[in-house]
Amino acid sequence: MANSKDVKKPNIFVRMGRKIKEVFSELKRVTWPTFPKVVKATCVVLVVVLIFTLIVTGINQGLQALLGLITNIGV
Repeated sequence: MANSKDVKKPNIFVRMGRKIKEVFSELKRVTWPTFPKVVKATCVVLVVVLIFTLIVTGINQGLQALLGLITNIGV
């Protein structure tokens, strides 16, 4: 009569090998984007980053000018 405590798990290398196999089988099912879609998405990201950079820079400059006026250190 075998107890559940008598059943051993496979060693770490066997378990890792199974997990790696699962990962590769999942990667085969992934639908990868085409190159034009990747380029388009990259351009959208770069434009959004540029816009937010300009907004944050404008706010920073405005607050810096306001601080200069308040403290009479401004130009």
